[in-house]
Amino acid sequence: MYLPGVGPKRAELLRTELNINSVEDLFSYYPYKYIDRSRFYFASEIAENLPYIQLRGRIRNVQKSGTGKNQRLNAVFFDETGVIDLVWFKGIRYAEDKLKPQAQYIVFGKPSVFNGRFSIAHPEIEFATEENQRQALGWQAHYNTSEKMKKHFLNSAAIRKIMHTALQNLPMKLPETLPSYLIEQYNLMSRHEAVVAVHFPQQAEVLHRAQHRLKLEELFYIQLDILRQSKFRELKYQGFLFDKIGTLFNTFYEKNLPFELTGAQKRVLREIRQHVGSGRQMNRLLQGDVGSGKTLVALMSMLMALDNGFQACIMAPTEILATQHFETIANMLDGMGINIALLTGSTTKKAREQLHEQLRSGELKILIGTHALIEDSVQFANLGLVIIDEQHRFGVAQRARLWNKNLQPPHILVMTATPIPRTLAMTVYGDLEVSVIDELPPGRKPIQTYHYYDSKRIAMLDFLKKQIDAGRQVYVVYPLIQESEKMDLQNLEAGYEFFKNHLPQYHISMVHGRMKAKEKDDEMRKFASGETQIMVATTVIEVGVNVPNASVMVIESAERFGLSQLHQLRGRVGRGAEQSFCILLSSYKITTDTRKRLEIMTRSNDGFEIAEADLQMRGPGDMDGTMQSGMPFELKIANLSTDSHLLSFARQVALEILDRDPKLEKPENAILVQQLNKKNKNSMNWSVIS
Repeated sequence: MYLPGVGPKRAELLRTELNINSVEDLFSYYPYKYIDRSRFYFASEIAENLPYIQLRGRIRNVQKSGTGKNQRLNAVFFDETGVIDLVWFKGIRYAEDKLKPQAQYIVFGKPSVFNGRFSIAHPEIEFATEENQRQALGWQAHYNTSEKMKKHFLNSAAIRKIMHTALQNLPMKLPETLPSYLIEQYNLMSRHEAVVAVHFPQQAEVLHRAQHRLKLEELFYIQLDILRQSKFRELKYQGFLFDKIGTLFNTFYEKNLPFELTGAQKRVLREIRQHVGSGRQMNRLLQGDVGSGKTLVALMSMLMALDNGFQACIMAPTEILATQHFETIANMLDGMGINIALLTGSTTKKAREQLHEQLRSGELKILIGTHALIEDSVQFANLGLVIIDEQHRFGVAQRARLWNKNLQPPHILVMTATPIPRTLAMTVYGDLEVSVIDELPPGRKPIQTYHYYDSKRIAMLDFLKKQIDAGRQVYVVYPLIQESEKMDLQNLEAGYEFFKNHLPQYHISMVHGRMKAKEKDDEMRKFASGETQIMVATTVIEVGVNVPNASVMVIESAERFGLSQLHQLRGRVGRGAEQSFCILLSSYKITTDTRKRLEIMTRSNDGFEIAEADLQMRGPGDMDGTMQSGMPFELKIANLSTDSHLLSFARQVALEILDRDPKLEKPENAILVQQLNKKNKNSMNWSVIS
């Protein structure tokens, strides 16, 4: 507030709009782009195709015209070679106060042609002094600001001026935030030099070095924090030792295995087996595309727990998915005499009482359920392995309650069918070891994906008829996005009527989130049994419906879905041996980004390639279906989609330090602990929770 150029009003705006509360926050508010101002142009050099120009000269003929909202301010700017018009439509009074005829100015902006004359609308303009003429010759930083800030004349130029004042008024150099041995070892700029250069760069090469230092520091502390928590957990908790592969696992493998395991499934089972047999508590993320066979790996991991005298459980986000897991696993274990039960919100009181009793006595070996598993009344005799499916749908605190079902934490396996880009996995789930099933079971044919505009809808009906007449079934999915839920529901109902009118010979189910659970289940059951041939639904079917006979997925208004969600929906088909298809319908008026997104879908079936493309296009904070609510940390200068090489390097540096000093107790690492404590002071420590 007391910084020259700020004051109470601006301080409040900076706090509410940009979360800048201190000079330190200000220095960490980094530019989003730079413009080259390394030279001054003459008025005679101005051409229409120049992006931005910088001029030095004087003002004459300042005139106002028009009234009210149509008011404008004109000034003629000139140097020894020619003239150009300067025009303002907003902030006229503020601009007028700055314009003094015959004073020398520096003007910066984008030239355009109006009525045969060159002009610059809303230029940056300031009095030319020796100092700012020197400053003008370099790369100029530009800062993001909000509309509210601009209304109060707190634009990018104003922030740059405040930044310059703050740096000029520093009583000493900025304190260092990395140990001296790291700065020397990796030839890094000092923090003070980097902050000055990133806000006021004189050359491209110096700017690059400054960005490198600040990005590396940001990513390094994220990795150090994650890996330190992981080390802490390893030192504090021993894992249950599953030291034998016994009768249940072997019997299942030899007699009940429904099909030959893929190479990827075998590799992942070996990784899990080594981990649970090491005495270390397992905390592992299992990634695998839809239909890659994660449930089978989960079941065989649970059999390892049972063979070693422990119980196991699976928690799923919805009743449909929990029921599906229960039915699949019960079928696979048929004839093996293993007591397995399902616990959901629909479980009757009597069934619950019996289940709780068997669970406490240890008679019940495998429990599958929804959030109901974390209720206090659910008590295990000896819980050794917890599996959490589609884990991003549960909060950290919910998962922690499962962890606390034992005095000694069980092994944790979290599964997701949403492929997570490597950089995101290293940050969001950096304390988990990662296993990937990157192979589909043999006999699966890649899904053929097509993008059609709305005008092709009638032609598409012929294709659907052929598929249904050949004995297949069809999904038609409509978006359901909360802000426009009413409109979406109308679209869904209109779509239902459209298919009923155009394909009257077939039976149609309709499912959406506002239906009662029983109605929804009835409709889904009809489709799964083949009683209905078309399922018109919202994204409630994204997870949890397994109908191998469904071979066509039609996604209406595909432009309104993210890449990851489109891929998830497409994964509902292609589960049988028949060729499957996905049709993306969109309006003709779509953005270039959307068109690119739909092209990626038609080109690739690889979930990991699609997830990487999603990260590149939309950034980490907006990754659909990957995380529960945004990033768990704020990146101020680094970018996960473009700085992956730096992230890997930062992780390696953090690992080397923790290998030498697991508790960061050495004097040279005191600065690391100090910085971590500072960064974590406002965040809850979930270091002992998967």
